[in-house]
Amino acid sequence: MFPIGFASRVVSLVVVCFLLVCGCLFPTAALADKYNDRFDGNIFVVYAGNGSLVPPRLTLQQSLARKMPVVLVYYLDDNSDCKQFAPVVSRIQEFYGGGASIIPVSVDSIPMKEEYRPEEVGYYYRGAIPQTVILDQNGNKVFDQVGQIEFERVDDVLREVFGLPPRGESTVLRKSFNEFNSEFISDN
Repeated sequence: MFPIGFASRVVSLVVVCFLLVCGCLFPTAALADKYNDRFDGNIFVVYAGNGSLVPPRLTLQQSLARKMPVVLVYYLDDNSDCKQFAPVVSRIQEFYGGGASIIPVSVDSIPMKEEYRPEEVGYYYRGAIPQTVILDQNGNKVFDQVGQIEFERVDDVLREVFGLPPRGESTVLRKSFNEFNSEFISDN
């Protein structure tokens, strides 16, 4: 006869071995993929390595009251186009976050209303994502585009808003090699 408790140890060992074999044969690792519409978490954390964008530091109303330029970015966390655009938004914050208010807006958070006022994020939303809207210091809309856009496009508009020289007259910027956490570095 086997000692008491031996059978339970054998059963436990069999269960552990079974789980290890299943884990090796059928891995269930969570893989983030920016080319699908699956929810992987906050897109700015997962795809841009930037958890400081959400929630934004200031609301639209606070930014307009302070006469700050505003970059509104309408997005959804489970949209592949928005996932791919997240690193661009992070770069915008890197270069202009000190002088402009960068406000990512999850379209699911926009309250449903018949009409919006200019100090409400719903006022500028056109029903498509990603959408980027830039307001100057006076609250005038100076840029509004839906879809993927290059950082340089936004940079050109913000250079005008801040009175900076055109890119051709300033330091040339180029992308680094890192696809998800790209930064700009100087050629100098």
